[in-house]
Amino acid sequence: MVFLKRNYGWLIVTILASLPLLVIKEMINFNFSTNLSISLAESAVGQGRTTAEMLYHVSGEFAIRWMTAVLMCTPFFILFGVSNLFVRQAMGIATAVWSLLHFIIFIAVEGFLETFTQINYVTGFLAIIILIPLFLTSNRKAMKKLKTKWKKLQSYAYAAILFSLVHVAILDKTWIIYAVVVGIGFFIRIPQVKEKIIKFRKNR
Repeated sequence: MVFLKRNYGWLIVTILASLPLLVIKEMINFNFSTNLSISLAESAVGQGRTTAEMLYHVSGEFAIRWMTAVLMCTPFFILFGVSNLFVRQAMGIATAVWSLLHFIIFIAVEGFLETFTQINYVTGFLAIIILIPLFLTSNRKAMKKLKTKWKKLQSYAYAAILFSLVHVAILDKTWIIYAVVVGIGFFIRIPQVKEKIIKFRKNR
């Protein structure tokens, strides 16, 4: 019970982050009859996309959704006064895992060198490079070891979301939704706006 009380936020985020894997599973066939073989399920084709393209789409969508959610944690605290650093870390891990899965699927189908053939691929790759050290330091041990440097390192998440937005903007019009949400988040972070919101919240 003590474990659940202390880590319930982590568990909720983990469950929510894992559920989309059920969608991914339906797009892939695993054959254990002799040696393990993996193939794409043709039945997964939909919305005018091939199965591989659907894998890109699903994994990429959840990657940027989690990334956007992480960056909205601070605005959420400003608005409602509710914060949980360890839940935020779990959300950061979910972001990195889905982003890495998205990248792995891409290079498995297209090859690593394809990453450098288009600007949107390059910006996505840069986001991945930034997310890797953030992922590796999203734990309590790293926080204690890095101390004040930890927060500075985690601030590079802003660069990752900007690269991700460019990546998505070139590929899909839905980037506008994420851009608006992130833009609102940055607006709330402006010191003058932040102070007025917190003052209003405390005086209610």
